[in-house]
Amino acid sequence: MRWSWKVGRVAGIELRVHATFLLLLAWAALTYYRLGGTTGAAVRGGVVFTLALFASVVLHELGHAVAARRFGVPTRDITLLPIGGVARLAYIPRQPRQELVIALAGPLVTLLIVLALYGIGLGFSLPNGTIDAALGARGGFVGQLMWANVFLLVFNLLPAFPMDGGRVLRAALALHGDYAKATNAAARAGRAFALVFGLVGLLYNPFLVLIALFIWLGAAGEAADERLHSSLDGVPVEQLMIRDVQTLTPRDTLGVALRHVLAGFQHDFPVIDNGNLVGILTRDALVKALARHGENVLVDEVMDRGFRTAAPGEFVEGALARLRDSDCRTIPVMADHRLQGVLTLDNIGEFVMINSALHGAM
Repeated sequence: MRWSWKVGRVAGIELRVHATFLLLLAWAALTYYRLGGTTGAAVRGGVVFTLALFASVVLHELGHAVAARRFGVPTRDITLLPIGGVARLAYIPRQPRQELVIALAGPLVTLLIVLALYGIGLGFSLPNGTIDAALGARGGFVGQLMWANVFLLVFNLLPAFPMDGGRVLRAALALHGDYAKATNAAARAGRAFALVFGLVGLLYNPFLVLIALFIWLGAAGEAADERLHSSLDGVPVEQLMIRDVQTLTPRDTLGVALRHVLAGFQHDFPVIDNGNLVGILTRDALVKALARHGENVLVDEVMDRGFRTAAPGEFVEGALARLRDSDCRTIPVMADHRLQGVLTLDNIGEFVMINSALHGAM
């Protein structure tokens, strides 16, 4: 996800923090400041509280990841946002019951956290005989963290795509209907909630406007992903690949590559040596190398050797997943160790656009 930074790994899953998560830090510090105390105490209290909430959200997302792993679905990374976290799965199972289990796993973990904090707060309250001091809305650290998790639990279960409740809604609708229609219905519900949050936020709380924006963009993204899947379902790579491909050799200079770019529409170039694919020269690498070293540098010094490949008979969706995980917009298509063509994000996008237009005209 853009505007996010890697902060470590948990259970083998990359953990990232989005830039907007800093807003949560500011909100926590402001909350502690309003409750009373010096600015330094507010900052310290806000940071400790945010780290504890951070851990709660990570555990919530790990619940999704563990459930997904049971169905053989790996998790690419977990990104922390002001409205919670996002566990980015390699793909969403199209079996509604599996998606239902994965969607409910996170809220179940949050519920367990709430119950654990309640038990801790109850234990703290026993000496003075009252639970309000430990678990009141304006009570101690444990109470504030518990109520924050209660809010996250309720908020995530709202039937607004792409939140957990929205995924539960889609899975429930897909149990007795078409998956694409279920996705569109859940996305419409998400956009409706986003509008409500946006209007209420404009009147009372600007933070709700940010939440509305995340929900709206997430719902739109999920609907777009479903359109993409519907368009590419069952389509083989050989149907979309570009066969007329300009190649380079490792001994060519960047000047040769530059002339190919200016003479046509190709951006990334397979590099062939004695009939074997040995690398990819991407447009970004070409531009950066030209700016630093000029046209006389050899392609061999700049090309990417960590490329991924696709087979002509495999489905486009599998190749697209590998494309999205790489820094290159082009994936070579190989058969019998020979280059057959290339598949690019651009021609996949054009196919989806044309397919959507054709279905829209029917």
